Amino acid sequence: MTRFVVTRDVRATATATWDTLVDWPRHGAWVPLTVLRVESERAGGVGARFVARTGVGPLAFDDPMTVVAWEPPGGDDPGDRPGRCEITKHGRVVHGGAAFSVTPLPGRRCRVEWLEDVTVSPRRLTRYAGPLIALIGRAGFAATLRGLARDVEGRPA
Repeated sequence: MTRFVVTRDVRATATATWDTLVDWPRHGAWVPLTVLRVESERAGGVGARFVARTGVGPLAFDDPMTVVAWEPPGGDDPGDRPGRCEITKHGRVVHGGAAFSVTPLPGRRCRVEWLEDVTVSPRRLTRYAGPLIALIGRAGFAATLRGLARDVEGRPA
């Protein structure tokens, strides 16, 4: 498996940032070449299912995911419980998991930490190209979290 973590401080409350992060279809606004659709009755909470379709034309693939842990932030003040979401990826191309946390900081800010722990098919690709996959993943998710920050920071408080 390839594991990487990306962290971003956001000038918005933990609650507002969480609400934006768990608006799954909205991810398409920040994740390059990706459209996300919810496949379960409920979009939030444990058991929610969604699919990210990433790529262009015949080079696109589906990344089906299921939420396996869901704990919204306990508030927006430092010391309040961070929000935490864990996702299992069970597609034909990407397998493994992802998780993010949203931790309240002073000054109505928060810190988002995004972790990916994935294998890419064919599995031997991950074995041999794991460091390159992690490097590309970190760069991609850093851009994604910058987009998230622009989105949530641009909204009225």
